[in-house]
Amino acid sequence: MVNAPTPAPRLDVGIVSAGRVGTALGEALAAAGHRVVAAHAPSEASRERAERRLPSARLGTVDDVVAASELIVLAVPDTELPTVIDRVAAAGRPGQIVAHTAGAHGVGILDPIARGGGMVLAVHPAMTFVDGDQDAARLASSCFGITTADPFGDAVAAALVLEIGGTPVRIDESQRTLYHAALAHGANNLIALITDAVSALTAAIDGPHHLAEQATVDGGAAGLPEQILAPLVRASLENVLALGPSALTGPVARGDRATVERHRRALETLPDPGVALGYRVLSARAAAAAGAPADLLDSTEVQP
Repeated sequence: MVNAPTPAPRLDVGIVSAGRVGTALGEALAAAGHRVVAAHAPSEASRERAERRLPSARLGTVDDVVAASELIVLAVPDTELPTVIDRVAAAGRPGQIVAHTAGAHGVGILDPIARGGGMVLAVHPAMTFVDGDQDAARLASSCFGITTADPFGDAVAAALVLEIGGTPVRIDESQRTLYHAALAHGANNLIALITDAVSALTAAIDGPHHLAEQATVDGGAAGLPEQILAPLVRASLENVLALGPSALTGPVARGDRATVERHRRALETLPDPGVALGYRVLSARAAAAAGAPADLLDSTEVQP
């Protein structure tokens, strides 16, 4: 007779604090069968969020969360993390699992807790959070950068990520900052890029000869600039993730210096000079990736 596999232990989970990341992780862990028993929610917004999305959690102080929990998730801003770690170390007990979600830090920052006998994990979801119901669901398709102090901790971190549907990716302690910089560059700076493109396209649509009313594309709710950009940007993102730099098209890829120069002059007419600056910098990066002629961007290079 074959014995059924022993299910993984269900843990009493505490969240410090109930911001966007902590709440989403709490929801995902609860959906995986763990018990979210306590949460620290210092602001009115976080209390409302926790009451709505973590209904089984008792709200209290950091000490209350530590006392109630077997797994403590520290989802606080990097600037607050050392202070919170010291508080958890002072109130904690040996055998507790403490995981932080800071992308740029490994487990070294958790040394005060490790010295007290806690198991320390760095578990960073490579995902953006918008404080909506979709946040927890997105974790199931996300990679998590995990860094641990030993093989046992590695197994625990990987198991927790797999339980909520994510993919664990091991990041060396020494490479956490570079890992996080890459994610911020790709995700946060993408927002700046698209915002600039929307600004320029809005100016083009609302130029001196624009129609009194513009039709929307497919009856969508977004503004017309966003609707024009959306299919192009989505296709470009999919292409570069699949094909790398060879996905580049447009005037830079063609070596069309005259068009690039006209783009620059047009963007410099906008009220915000940062749009043209961003175009110049990213065009230079695109040219390097495409192997464009060395003099393609002579007139658009950024001055030191």
